[in-house]
Amino acid sequence: MAKLLFRMQHVPDDEAEEVRELLDRHAIEYFETHAGNWGISMPALWIKDESKYCEARDLLDEYQEERSLRIRKVYEHKRKLGEAWTMWDSFVQEPFRFIAYFALIGVVLYLSLKFFLSF
Repeated sequence: MAKLLFRMQHVPDDEAEEVRELLDRHAIEYFETHAGNWGISMPALWIKDESKYCEARDLLDEYQEERSLRIRKVYEHKRKLGEAWTMWDSFVQEPFRFIAYFALIGVVLYLSLKFFLSF
């Protein structure tokens, strides 16, 4: 019976491709499920042979640790150069959207807290 290895909801395409390549390199058979036309199914990678699950899990854990360190180094390098994306960059690029989101957050907070604070 197949065993779930890796949920791919909100996973960047490059990471998903690297995980597929990792499994292929180590000859671990898997299959992939997609979100479907309506986006309500769970996109994931499943291991076909349960006996290889522990090996695959160890490989995936090691890969994710390495990827985390790599992405963090890239971010720190960009931050030092002043190229990292900031909240100010978001405001400058799309000020109306930025203000609209903050206004929406304010409305939601007001409506959520109004009933608790008016006693």
